Amino acid sequence: MEQKHYDVIIIGGGPAGLTAGIYLARAKAKTLILDTGIIGGQMVLTHQIANYPGIESTSGYQLSTTMKKQAKSFGCDIKSNINITGLEIEYQAKAITVNDNQVYTAPAVILATGGRSRMLNIPGETEFKGRGISYCATCDGDFFQDKEIIVVGGGNSALEEAVSLTRYASKVTILHEFDRFQAFQHAIKEAKENPKIDFIMESHITAFQGGEKLEKVTYKNLKTGVVSEKNIDGVFILIGYVPNTEMLKDTAVKLTPRNEIIAGEDLQTNLAGVFAAGDSREKRYRQVTTAVADGTIAALSALEFLHNLKSK
Repeated sequence: MEQKHYDVIIIGGGPAGLTAGIYLARAKAKTLILDTGIIGGQMVLTHQIANYPGIESTSGYQLSTTMKKQAKSFGCDIKSNINITGLEIEYQAKAITVNDNQVYTAPAVILATGGRSRMLNIPGETEFKGRGISYCATCDGDFFQDKEIIVVGGGNSALEEAVSLTRYASKVTILHEFDRFQAFQHAIKEAKENPKIDFIMESHITAFQGGEKLEKVTYKNLKTGVVSEKNIDGVFILIGYVPNTEMLKDTAVKLTPRNEIIAGEDLQTNLAGVFAAGDSREKRYRQVTTAVADGTIAALSALEFLHNLKSK
């Protein structure tokens, strides 16, 4: 089995992993980014990014491409669409096996595996993702100025974001599958008192429909069985977030009950030399900018770890 050694291996090529790669490679650390999918992560799926400081507007694909070029220009190795078949990160000599025939070793590893919004998994959802369906109110709210939208969900995030979206939308309808909300009372009160918000309870969407963009949803009342249609400009699905940490289940990395990686202020996990960055770690806000910040901190912490290791 072929082996290759690096100073730092980054698992995940989203904005956090790419930023860490830029910082590390520029600091002359021999760095490898491994990604089981395409480079850019969830960022690639974002049609337009209009709140990245210093850039008026860009696509997620373009920003990903630029960051990838930056990382490679400093000497960072990048391998995508690979299959990680072995992960040994508990010891000082960490080893990652790829495709059962290649082993990469390093004293430091950054876990930037990202995450994904929980989907409804119903007809039309994939088709209209980014064309009327969104999973991030902060990212896409201003694209729905004076439009009518639906927010799917009944937790704190759904209700709080629904209130936030009334700054843009002419009307917001909260659609929830239960007869009550799973949110704090203050969030429920604020939503119910907002004149721009309506409610459809005990219902779920059964299909998304439209042409070039989303135009209509079909939903079913779970109590009566009645199926209805509603013309709509956009739908925000806010039913939770799933961190991509399945590969860590057989490791000693500590996770929260929601399977998020636990890390300190320096983003080191409970394992020496193992850091976490981006959407896979325990945090409140998940934006491209917060992922970039995580990547910076994790890279600088990894460099300090390597320096201390060499000084011993």
